[in-house]
Amino acid sequence: MTLPLLEVRGLSKAFGGLRAVSGVSFDLAAGEMLAMIGPNGAGKSTCFNMVNGQLAPDAGSVKLAGTELVGQRPKAIWRLGVGRTFQIAETFASLTVLENVQLALLSHAHRVFRFWRPAREQFRDEALALLANVGMAPQAERAMSVLAYGDVKRVELAIALANQPRLLLMDEPTAGMAPRERNELMALTRRLAIEQQIGVLFTEHSMDVVFAHADRMIVLARGELIASGAPAEVRDDPKVRQVYFGMGTTFENAEPAHA
Repeated sequence: MTLPLLEVRGLSKAFGGLRAVSGVSFDLAAGEMLAMIGPNGAGKSTCFNMVNGQLAPDAGSVKLAGTELVGQRPKAIWRLGVGRTFQIAETFASLTVLENVQLALLSHAHRVFRFWRPAREQFRDEALALLANVGMAPQAERAMSVLAYGDVKRVELAIALANQPRLLLMDEPTAGMAPRERNELMALTRRLAIEQQIGVLFTEHSMDVVFAHADRMIVLARGELIASGAPAEVRDDPKVRQVYFGMGTTFENAEPAHA
């Protein structure tokens, strides 16, 4: 029996008297897109940050291909093969597209340098290859500051791939993007996940993105996991509908792409 790429068991976290996450467990396979959804305050960000090592859980286990991540620093987790993108893209606006990716590759290779110029030619080919993967190689020499936001998110994805991740964590990856850009970015992510057998865990508020691109979904409410399964199953789950009822969110026109 093949073990899951990511195994989360009994993950819990409280802040004072507030229990933000309580006993959350789920698996993620290589090459799979798993969406984590829930209303505001459901515990998504807390759960997400515990998987990434930015928050230490009060209880529970997070294993990547059998290796325990709980107790390790985010940098160590990154080196084990966990990439991440953020709701607000984290790039260096004063550098070029190529230089941003080169910096990520230098960091992964443990290269220490004091000045940028001596490092300009290091990992150039590797950086261009990553940019080609996300369709940004033609803009390699442009400054990040002049890019459209959708292109910035593509560069951020290339940076996240610099450590050859087995697991990719994407926090609100399409926030601030137009509908067409949203679906293009997630379609690109799906292609890379399948081709490179990367497991992708993402949080997302846009239900059209979730239902179009997720293989499976998990739903949190008040810190607890209330539903999991294929998009069609989750869409029809009474508990999920009750949680979202009255919030202006509807699943009626959300059609799972992989049903």
